[in-house]
Amino acid sequence: MAIADAPNQHFLQGYLAWLNHEKRYSKLTAENYARDLRYLFELASDTPLQEIKSHHIRRFIAKLHSKGLGGRTLARMLSAWRGFFTYLMRDHGLADNPCAGLRAPKSPKTLPQALSPDEASQLVNLPGDAPETLRDKAMLELLYSSGLRLAELVGLDPSQLDMNANEVRVTGKGSKTRIVPLGNYAKVALKAWLAVRDQIAKPDEIALFVGARGNRISARTVQLRIKQWGIKQGIASNVHPHLLRHSFATHVLQSSGDLRAVQEMLGHASISTTQVYTHLDFQYLSKTYDAAHPRAKKKSAR
Repeated sequence: MAIADAPNQHFLQGYLAWLNHEKRYSKLTAENYARDLRYLFELASDTPLQEIKSHHIRRFIAKLHSKGLGGRTLARMLSAWRGFFTYLMRDHGLADNPCAGLRAPKSPKTLPQALSPDEASQLVNLPGDAPETLRDKAMLELLYSSGLRLAELVGLDPSQLDMNANEVRVTGKGSKTRIVPLGNYAKVALKAWLAVRDQIAKPDEIALFVGARGNRISARTVQLRIKQWGIKQGIASNVHPHLLRHSFATHVLQSSGDLRAVQEMLGHASISTTQVYTHLDFQYLSKTYDAAHPRAKKKSAR
């Protein structure tokens, strides 16, 4: 960053500290906010933050949109900017929020991708017994078994596993804790990893999953390892941690039809967020309706 950006950097660090300590956002979420705000600083160039008005923000959004950024990305970015200016108003005397009332361009709704059950089984069936492979298998099985977010997986400690009860206690968004089921395959994979974990982990490291240097594994490392395994295992889709979360939700919903249970396991605050998975296999749910609902059953011809 140039010297002229020093005030922005000062405000950015204060805002990130506020997100961490007061809003209780995860480190990964704070990093995403920081990335979005650096876009703002770059677009604003020499314009001081206190002089940015709504027409500036509209021009910034239009410029990013013209470069191919979609509506959902721009909406997330605009939300980060809005929160940042709200912080500046509260703690640094900014007069108004230039993002207030602005909306990002709409983009076509896209459904989350999901692996088929066969593809999911193919992905997690890793060959070999090297410590790194056993670790990766445990991570894949846990993501698919329990529908964890990437940040939740990275933040796990062994103490959060209850092998006897087949449960995992995770800390999700907003530091909210929930209990999710631990499947048998994930349990076996975790036991295999825990048996060799000390070969990689530093003596004082408490993280469940560790990287090559023995410290808590980074989110980026998990993403890269899973992407590499997706290619090696012959999965046509671009494999990433959230794809396994989508697959978990889709397959549980297909098997149970219990939207509320899926909402609880995913840690969604609103069931409307979970409802997107009902569109992934509408044909399956239609068959369930036809079989279960009294008004849907065909009457025999008289």
